[in-house]
Amino acid sequence: IIMLELIMADMDTVEKRLKDVQGQARSGDKEAQLALGALEKIKTELDNEHPASNAELSEDEQLAIRDLSLITQKPILTVVNVAEEEATREPKHENEIIISAKIESELSELDAGDASAMLDDLGLEKTGLDRLITASYRLLNLITFLTSGPEETRAWTIENGSKAPLAAGVIHTDFEKGFIRAEVITYKDFVENNGENGAKEKGVMRLEGKDYVMQDGDICHFLHNA
Repeated sequence: IIMLELIMADMDTVEKRLKDVQGQARSGDKEAQLALGALEKIKTELDNEHPASNAELSEDEQLAIRDLSLITQKPILTVVNVAEEEATREPKHENEIIISAKIESELSELDAGDASAMLDDLGLEKTGLDRLITASYRLLNLITFLTSGPEETRAWTIENGSKAPLAAGVIHTDFEKGFIRAEVITYKDFVENNGENGAKEKGVMRLEGKDYVMQDGDICHFLHNA
């Protein structure tokens, strides 16, 4: 029902813009012709009760309607609050998260061990909050890498597909400019070998150059020129 309401709101926006560009397109305005083509593709999807994001638009068509700000053209994540007994219900699609606010409230008051035991009893692998964060990162095409030292371990967010120098630049712009190489340990290797020293002893720390594509959960030290 919510998605249908969003689609109807977008349909109203598209129909208004169509009226504006149709005359301009007939007069030979190339920008208007591109916008018209894009709007017609989007309207077809909306007519079929599909989100605007389903429309396959060329780069030029996307630019022609860049100011339209359609709701269903944006990434959408649906969070459904359910009763406790429905917490294990399967979502209807990959961008739907089933959460029981009551369960989440109870989990937030428990320590890690008790929370894990409660999840097992309920037949849940992760908390709703963890599933929401994971789904949000996936939808936004983001990953996390970590830096770890004697005083703190910190998580950093980057776009999926980012290379090591760009990741270094998230920490400090000088790290990207003077990037030499990255010392990388996978999260799995880090945990299985009890941290950085164990990973080094096992030989699972890698040296990666400027073309290395960062992976979710990588634990890194960036070497750079001052």
